[in-house]
Amino acid sequence: MRSDADAAWTRLTEAAARAVQTPIARLFEAEPDRLSRLTLEAAGLHLDLSKQSWDRATLETAFDLAGVMDVEGARARLFSGEAVNLTEGRAVLHPALRASTGADFRALGEPVSAEVEATRADMAAYAEAVRSGAETGATGKAFTAVVHVGIGGSDLGPRLVWDALRPLEPAIDVRFVANIDPREMAEALTGLDPETTLVIVVSKTFTTQETLANAEIAKAWLAAALPEAGRDKHFIGVTAAPERAQAFGCGRTFAFRDWVGGRYSLWSAVSLSCVIGLGPEVFDRFLKGAEAMDRHFVEAPLQANAPVLMALAQIVNVDALGRPARTVAPYAHGLRRLPSFLQQLEMESNGKRVTRDGDVVTRQTCPVVFGEPGTNGQHAFFQQIHQGPMVVPAEFVVARRSHEHGSEAPLWANALAQAQALMIGKSQADARAELIASGATEAEADRLAPHKTFPGDRPSTTILMEAVTPEALGALIALYEHKTFVEGVIWDINSFDQWGVELGKVLAKAILKDVASGAPSDALDPSTADLLTRLL
Repeated sequence: MRSDADAAWTRLTEAAARAVQTPIARLFEAEPDRLSRLTLEAAGLHLDLSKQSWDRATLETAFDLAGVMDVEGARARLFSGEAVNLTEGRAVLHPALRASTGADFRALGEPVSAEVEATRADMAAYAEAVRSGAETGATGKAFTAVVHVGIGGSDLGPRLVWDALRPLEPAIDVRFVANIDPREMAEALTGLDPETTLVIVVSKTFTTQETLANAEIAKAWLAAALPEAGRDKHFIGVTAAPERAQAFGCGRTFAFRDWVGGRYSLWSAVSLSCVIGLGPEVFDRFLKGAEAMDRHFVEAPLQANAPVLMALAQIVNVDALGRPARTVAPYAHGLRRLPSFLQQLEMESNGKRVTRDGDVVTRQTCPVVFGEPGTNGQHAFFQQIHQGPMVVPAEFVVARRSHEHGSEAPLWANALAQAQALMIGKSQADARAELIASGATEAEADRLAPHKTFPGDRPSTTILMEAVTPEALGALIALYEHKTFVEGVIWDINSFDQWGVELGKVLAKAILKDVASGAPSDALDPSTADLLTRLL
């Protein structure tokens, strides 16, 4: 297959090089059906990829590459529960977590759907008990606050869901702690009453250094104020290692399995805090939105498949056109954490240097992903993406309604204008003419026109939703999950391990031993030893 893949990559690169000779804006004239071919509806979302840097021929070669790399076969293996995480020998079945009752997902042949449904029912029952006051703490008082302790995939997903869907005046105050800096825990606990606070510790292995350090602080805070009897009712574990959670002092645990990757785990008990804060019905709607995107991904032909088209657009930009960064701008305050979530989802999944066979990759894999909510980003890094020498593809995520009060038109009008401006730009001649029309002298217009010129021809994708509903949020996150998977298949890498996260953790433990001993060890390099000495 390697020779076929190399040939397909070559055809894509050559086609893309020809396509960029024609500005994107002119492609609409050259391809009258461009808009209809490159816009689609998927699980309640509207996607417009017509402003991307591809013409019909480039897109056809991209689909050929997807065929050579067997995207459809890989998709079937994912959903059938085969060991697509080859380095760890695991199935990857986050779609099973949002499937409707009666599904029959299997992990390496083992039925798992009944277990998923049982856990979901336990989560809903517990959440309702907390919300109604039937579940109380050590002193008989109802819980009014939840402190969610986790990091990485045990934090970013639930935090995004809560920020996106939380009511303005929630019945349950949900707070998140991830950073090992004690300041974050101090901020989270400030103003809370231990008698009415529930701490939920989320860790897949229950060995994560940062999470356990924060959990110890929370446990001590509870112990200082509550009687021992019933104190464990305030301390809940969510983990794939329930025996470790119980040994740590958790009074009750909610489990998930090793076929749930950390950054794909927000559909599981990892989001118990959100189920409590939002209510089971809202969370169920969130799951249904993701399930709808799963159906679209499985059933839609590649030429009309939203995750596939999103993935191919990125591959054209990154590999065929050498654009190593991408920005994501959500034009909805509730989606402000989406860029942070996508940084982990995409860069931890596909930031790999070897293929599935262990060979060093010969082309770029995941780009740098960054972003800020619009319109904030417009007053920060948008200067660079409009006029800087590097072409940075952009994604605009736009909600027609983000809130029940006020008008969102100024918000989404800015999103449309930014995408338009990136594409059409402004020529130096037009900039000069505008200066003359505003009263500038010929000399002044000649001097300033280069500074007011926009190159344009910069690609973007726009994703529209009617509102930031649970269904739309679920569909959006699942869209990006499947996009990331397709990219990994085409790059021939394993999107589901994360060994790069581990080395720093191991070295941090060694440095902490040096801290305890009061001096750097001989194993440290000179720079690290000097920095440690200054910090001791």
